[in-house]
Amino acid sequence: MYRTRRFALAGMITVLMALSGPAAPALAQGETALGPVTNLKLPRFVSLRSSEINVRRGPGLNYPKDWVFRRAGLPVKVVEEYGDWRRIVDSDDAGGWVYHALLTGRRTVLITAPQVLLRKRPTQTAEATVELRQGVVARLTACEQDWCEMTIEDFRGWAPKDALWGIENDE
Repeated sequence: MYRTRRFALAGMITVLMALSGPAAPALAQGETALGPVTNLKLPRFVSLRSSEINVRRGPGLNYPKDWVFRRAGLPVKVVEEYGDWRRIVDSDDAGGWVYHALLTGRRTVLITAPQVLLRKRPTQTAEATVELRQGVVARLTACEQDWCEMTIEDFRGWAPKDALWGIENDE
């Protein structure tokens, strides 16, 4: 997208200048950007609704498919909105545009550490319930300062935030 901005020089001449991308208003510290379509926080985490989701180069069916997500439940970050389309990125910062109905607000996290012990309480010394390997996706239940509670199959427990992708630091 290009926007046009007018500048008056000495009150007599107007100059037109094309800017790449939309001009985002500056945010004060602690302020959150809201999506122009949903009025929800940007960026925000959601998960994939389907096991086959086309990722396009732009917001519409007329844009070419770049690749396909093939993992339902995978957490992704919505970084931009345009009509019924959402620009998303995954844990590798790869992404593109997907149709909004292919995303769900159900929160999941991706295990990024080589292995994580799911614990009964949010402490390093609590009893472990199960060991999770890198790449596992779990349903997010709650977060505290340094820990998040999650469920996977019949297991429920706490894992350190720094071993997860799909949550903000301040959650």
